[in-house]
Amino acid sequence: MKIYPYKRLNRPITLRVTSVSLKLSDGTRDQLETTAYSTQQQAVALGIAGHTDWVSATIGLSATLPPGANAPDAAWSDLCVLAVLTDGETNVRTSAELTRDAPDGRDWSGSVELLRDDHMGRASLAVYAVGTVDGVRGRSIAETDRSWLVDTASDEPVRGLQLDVQTASFKRSSREWLQAYADAPWIVDVSARVPTVFVNTDVEGVMGLLDSNGSGVESKVRDLLIAQMATDVWTAVFHGAIGDLEVEPGAGPVFPTDWQGEVLREMLPDVVPGVHVEEALRQVHRRRTGDSGWVELQTRIHYAAVRRADATKALAYVIRSLEQMNRESET
Repeated sequence: MKIYPYKRLNRPITLRVTSVSLKLSDGTRDQLETTAYSTQQQAVALGIAGHTDWVSATIGLSATLPPGANAPDAAWSDLCVLAVLTDGETNVRTSAELTRDAPDGRDWSGSVELLRDDHMGRASLAVYAVGTVDGVRGRSIAETDRSWLVDTASDEPVRGLQLDVQTASFKRSSREWLQAYADAPWIVDVSARVPTVFVNTDVEGVMGLLDSNGSGVESKVRDLLIAQMATDVWTAVFHGAIGDLEVEPGAGPVFPTDWQGEVLREMLPDVVPGVHVEEALRQVHRRRTGDSGWVELQTRIHYAAVRRADATKALAYVIRSLEQMNRESET
């Protein structure tokens, strides 16, 4: 929680996406269905219409300020509400001013335009109320507590971790760095825009098992293998996200706006339970950069990864299948 040296609103702004349209290369515009955005997920999927030639997207917005924003005795003046679209990958920030719906109301609306050439994957959309406080212009009065996610490629409006899974012969791969891991069944690369899992086709039987659609023990072993892979992925992406934090002077670490922020928000409640995610982020950052506590935290990180991979469920299925096979062989 940040401390501000001036009066602010104590509650966050509520943000809703009300419409999404795409401008195509021929100048026409496609108004997307409401399935392109999800209020529950707070996500927008610009790939849902299947267009490959769109130039820009216009996202309609509605924002409600918390009570007290229009109070006659408010400590601020010149109130203004801005929608801000941020892409941490391309370092692009776009802002648009919203308009008050009624003279004395707390509802504001408008739109923000996203240019396709400015974004590679996911962008973050937030709303800020700013005003003049104690003679200082442009001070933040309130903001959304969680940004919306705008995905330029996805066909489903979800916030979950996106992965790119690729197969390769590690020994003969054109990616020379993979050759150093020739004896590994898979490797997780978190340096890419989207975390990528490389599966080693040189490991005999691994592709057949992963691609199998059979039932019985084989399917349970496949699920167990996938759970192990997922555990490795969650562990790797957490370390990748926590190791690349932006730190504001005097304010501490800041949640990233791309997949890294989603990973941290998802896992931190299990890594540092019982505290708000912002405080959990500060504690983990202090342990990682400090003199002690980082090694002890690895157990919690692994536990958080195991939970998200459903490894316990996959293992239980395998054990039950083996027990059933043993009982059938004895009869």
